[in-house]
Amino acid sequence: MLDTVDTRVSIYQPEQTGLIFPAIPRFESLAEERLYRKQHLVAATRAFGMHGFDYGFAGHLTVRDPEHPELYWTNPMCVHFSQVKVSNLVLADHAGRVVEGGHAINRAGFVLHAAAHEMHPEIMAMCHAHTTYGTAWCSTGRKLDMLSQDAACFYNNHAVIGASAGAVAVERQSGASVAEQFGTNRAILHQNHGLLTASQHSIDDAAFWFIALERCCQVQLQVEASGVKPHILSDKTAQYSRDHVGNDFIGWLHFQTLYNQIAANQPDMFD
Repeated sequence: MLDTVDTRVSIYQPEQTGLIFPAIPRFESLAEERLYRKQHLVAATRAFGMHGFDYGFAGHLTVRDPEHPELYWTNPMCVHFSQVKVSNLVLADHAGRVVEGGHAINRAGFVLHAAAHEMHPEIMAMCHAHTTYGTAWCSTGRKLDMLSQDAACFYNNHAVIGASAGAVAVERQSGASVAEQFGTNRAILHQNHGLLTASQHSIDDAAFWFIALERCCQVQLQVEASGVKPHILSDKTAQYSRDHVGNDFIGWLHFQTLYNQIAANQPDMFD
């Protein structure tokens, strides 16, 4: 891995030189970049496990291969998020065929993710899991209210999809309606199903905003249950917050905290 990209793209990056601060890496080879993406995909699945996003075999995360962008790496079928490691990741194509790896892939994961990856070459990574608060809020068929700075990260950047609501996504047409919405949105609230996120930046970005979206759904449900009418952010404030704390770099940056913790405490992820 070469020296890191130090172009300042966020006000969160220090102006003072010489300070320790995460920076996006550059790579000497495609093989090195592939390993980086696979390691961060594994960390994302482990992070999902830490947050209790597991539900049997449900849940799938994907990231494109840097050399063969028509292929994507994903977590293996029926392996718990906490047990995913570099060696058991699966490489698949948009037809759902396993190109590398010994495990099968999740059919629903292929239907949803392959459709989005194929329709939008700019999408690098996607996440989906059957979470408690996300599933509950998605049943309302409503978008998030701009209740907080955190919710503002999804201002004009998430959509509700009612098509195939509640039906198991195993037919290819089920993925098309989801894929279409990802052209302009970071996140999808699939009615009576759950949450999906996508990123043009990295698996780190897609994974962090998924975690953040689940938390926003939890807060929304708690506010609704309180019966107290909340103060909603103005459009101007929501846009300002999204611009500064809701962009792709910030999503990647947030995830580095999780990555460093997981890499230090779960070194078997690199096996």
